[in-house]
Amino acid sequence: MSLPRAQDGSTPPAAHLALLGGFELTVQDEPVPVSGGSARLLAFVAMRCRAAVPRALVAQTLWPAAPERCAYANLRSALSRLPRASRDALDVHPDEIHLARHVSVDLHRARRTAYRALDPAVAVHDLGLDPETMKDLSTDLLPGWYDDWVLLEADNWRQLRLGALEAVAVGLIEVGRFAEAQVAALTAVRDDPLRETGHSILIRAHLAAGNRGEALRDLDRYERYLHNDLGLEPTPELRRLVAELMRAVTPR
Repeated sequence: MSLPRAQDGSTPPAAHLALLGGFELTVQDEPVPVSGGSARLLAFVAMRCRAAVPRALVAQTLWPAAPERCAYANLRSALSRLPRASRDALDVHPDEIHLARHVSVDLHRARRTAYRALDPAVAVHDLGLDPETMKDLSTDLLPGWYDDWVLLEADNWRQLRLGALEAVAVGLIEVGRFAEAQVAALTAVRDDPLRETGHSILIRAHLAAGNRGEALRDLDRYERYLHNDLGLEPTPELRRLVAELMRAVTPR
């Protein structure tokens, strides 16, 4: 399939849009300055993957407090201010906007990895757990952006990636890669210290590696987090899990 044509008829060079850890558009590895409403426009369309986004939805989402006529005017202004490379990242039609096919997006790649990690039919060694993959699963979406639509997408991504990290850690435990499992579980716990599933998997990883002291220290930390932040205690299920695993690894 041929690449879409730029406005002058030429084929635009490959571009990459980063949304994880912050916004950046690069073309042939060179950063392209984009700011304000133009950056928000690119990010919003990119989050919809390759789907067509109605112009009305874009305008109403990005400028929710503006009257409809003003929101459309703001959208036209944002489109007109896009630098050439940024304009080429979008396929703009009278009623809808698409992300151009020659633009890759880190969030798209990360979502695919996360869903594969959560698929019980996919073995952990088939996930390609290289440093870039683990970085994707450890990075928040557009930190420092506080628009309602960004916060919703960021929370959805955070829940997805934490679930994927936990699934990766479980898979690594099952194949005996305990050190890597501890790293994956620790990343999930660091990002949400009050999430019990992450702590239970981390404790499993420590005990599988024979690190009983580390397992008990993590349980103690988790108890303090819960008590200090929420006034709660760990569930009986977690305590039973720890007790059973401790018995299983204690020499007789």
